[in-house]
Amino acid sequence: MQKSKDLIAAIATPPGRGGIGVVRVSGADLEKLAAGLLSGLPRARYATYTNFLDADSQPIDQGIALYFPAPHSFTGEHVLELQGHGGPAVMQTLLARCLELGARLAEPGEFTFRAYINGKLDLAQAESVADLIDASSVEAARSALHSLSGEFSRRVHAMQLRLTELRMRVEASLDFPEEEDVVEAEQEKVRAGIEITLQELSGVLNAAKQGALLREGVQVALIGQPNVGKSSLMNMLAGEEVAIVTEIAGTTRDALRQEVVLEGVSFHLIDTAGLRETTDRVERMGIERTWQAVEKAGIALLLVDSQHGLGEQEETIIDRLPKEISRLTVHNKIDLSGERMRVSGNEIWLSAKNGEGINLLSEKLLQIAGWQPAGEGGFMARRRHLDALGRAQSRLQSAQGLSGQLELQAEELRLAQEFLSEITGEFTPDDLLGEIFSSFCIGK
Repeated sequence: MQKSKDLIAAIATPPGRGGIGVVRVSGADLEKLAAGLLSGLPRARYATYTNFLDADSQPIDQGIALYFPAPHSFTGEHVLELQGHGGPAVMQTLLARCLELGARLAEPGEFTFRAYINGKLDLAQAESVADLIDASSVEAARSALHSLSGEFSRRVHAMQLRLTELRMRVEASLDFPEEEDVVEAEQEKVRAGIEITLQELSGVLNAAKQGALLREGVQVALIGQPNVGKSSLMNMLAGEEVAIVTEIAGTTRDALRQEVVLEGVSFHLIDTAGLRETTDRVERMGIERTWQAVEKAGIALLLVDSQHGLGEQEETIIDRLPKEISRLTVHNKIDLSGERMRVSGNEIWLSAKNGEGINLLSEKLLQIAGWQPAGEGGFMARRRHLDALGRAQSRLQSAQGLSGQLELQAEELRLAQEFLSEITGEFTPDDLLGEIFSSFCIGK
């Protein structure tokens, strides 16, 4: 990711045809480009209807130009937004004209990267820009917007300030070791402060787990013997016929995938080939792909025909499941067996054919995933945030047990603060920055 102040340009609207398309330009010197494209810079923060001109001063398009002088712009630099007609040919021609006038094509996420470098956003807020764009539910979008507004960052900063105070107290104790009464008094305040910070961190970590769940969702593999109703259950959960359902065993040969959103959480369902001994080469390939899907899943739904219950074949499947995967046994076809709809531990009785018990299954999936609605104060989080919070928690717990060992305690508190600083970008390796912003779309 380049850190220069040169002009960058990109199409900021999605590919394809539309009523409006936007080309965004950002950089330190816009006058020359504006002179060649618009015959001059438009009035700041006013929508100016104008022609966009080619090298021969002939109109490329007619549209609206918006000029945001630094530092009052998204990137903190001078920004020019050109709103024209949203045809691919028009947008590409307009972009090419901007490049001809001295701009270069922006890298993925470079506009947001410049906003971060120029102090308009911290790193957690910058990441939430991409999360808001990618949000697949209202709840995910709301949480991403809370992060963008700084809710997550404010809670992290509050813990950082408390750690700064605690480190000062430990350092003061190191400077006056002969004052035993003073040292003991300071250590008591440090112990209380660490306890409070650990409680705060626990609350933030729990909220972050919910945010990560909203962002990433959960992989759910539907497994079991042939003809137990995996495809029927997938269709019922999806609310549409996404999988072929027949009475012929082994219909599903390859993994079928479908996203289902429950309470804002995305469950990525994978309907797999029935697990059984077979000499059919294609079916065996499908079964192997089933186990590959299971290895990557967070939840395994083991479907069983409730007319027969768990048998040796199901026990064999259970024995092969990864130890860390969450398992829910679904006793299907209660419409045929006469069983009643119910939940008992990690077992549920339902009918995928008529939908009886599907609501119970949805509730159970959310429970297994660990979903707890965070209300209006929720925020979006990523896996790296969870890792940083977890490491900070570990260091604080270590510092808690080092009362009286001031040098070691001071180091643990410093490391805890450093891990928290990684979240907001106050301490972040350059290679991590490149990885984060390279996942953004061009033009954002």
